Amino acid sequence: MNVPVTNTGSQQLPHYETIGSAGLDIRADLKAPLTLQPMERALIPTGLSFALPVGYEAQVRPRSGLTLKRGLTLVNTPGTIDSDYRGEVKIIMINLDTQPQTIENGERIAQLVIAKYEQITWQLVDSLDETERGAGGFGSTGV
Repeated sequence: MNVPVTNTGSQQLPHYETIGSAGLDIRADLKAPLTLQPMERALIPTGLSFALPVGYEAQVRPRSGLTLKRGLTLVNTPGTIDSDYRGEVKIIMINLDTQPQTIENGERIAQLVIAKYEQITWQLVDSLDETERGAGGFGSTGV
């Protein structure tokens, strides 16, 4: 699938690191390094805008190595970029580490997974069909 993209930043376009990668690595486009204090969050620019086809979304997900090694993760995850959004993609990052963490220009900060979706219409009914689980939730099926 070809996706129209603009890049007003200085970073390369996101790409798959391996043939089996589900996510495209996305990079920070910063004028200067940005240090996040413990529990501080920031909106990180990428310089990218794109036009996904209707019926597709881009899911923004954390990079596992960045989270494990430095405590940097995403607040809204997975974040959704809708097919009709045309603004710059920005990543909401948070530092969960006990030490300040610095994000460098060009650093891979998140990954994008493109997913197909369907829109629904609601059908109002008086009751739902019964299942074994029923209304049980929040740990009702065990640990």
